[in-house]
Amino acid sequence: MESMNEAAIIKAFYNAFAQKEVEAMVALYHDDVIFRDPAFGTLRGEEAKNMWRMLIARGGEKLQVTFDVVTAQGGEATAVWVAIYPYGPKKRPVINRITAHMTIRDGKIVAHHDAFDLWKWARMALGPAGWLLGWSGWMHNKIQIMARSRLKAYCEKQASATNG
Repeated sequence: MESMNEAAIIKAFYNAFAQKEVEAMVALYHDDVIFRDPAFGTLRGEEAKNMWRMLIARGGEKLQVTFDVVTAQGGEATAVWVAIYPYGPKKRPVINRITAHMTIRDGKIVAHHDAFDLWKWARMALGPAGWLLGWSGWMHNKIQIMARSRLKAYCEKQASATNG
């Protein structure tokens, strides 16, 4: 099989995301991938792969993803992508514009950093509390704690389903 260049890898990743084909997405990650974003902080390896599994499972049919590859060469790639989805018990509409920076080695994504405005996200996702406090370090920390707690619960539920 011919190896894909950086742009083809990123397109395959986001096409799979748009189609909610999570296993095709995570197959493009190196086993020791390092992922980082404002909501989850830094995740490594299987934990990063499980984040995508959880996000797609939680997003369901309402999740919409679009993307554009901006640059790709020399083992580095940048893409701009948009996720549209309802968030939380109140199903608040979120339109999150994200810039992804990825490092690719031997046909796999080894590092993935998503950057977005966490305050803007908090205003959409959390309503008045996000509007008032979404800019603060305290709220950023609380968002990371909540996101990681949800990821941990998802991983435990998956492990329990697999083992039992």
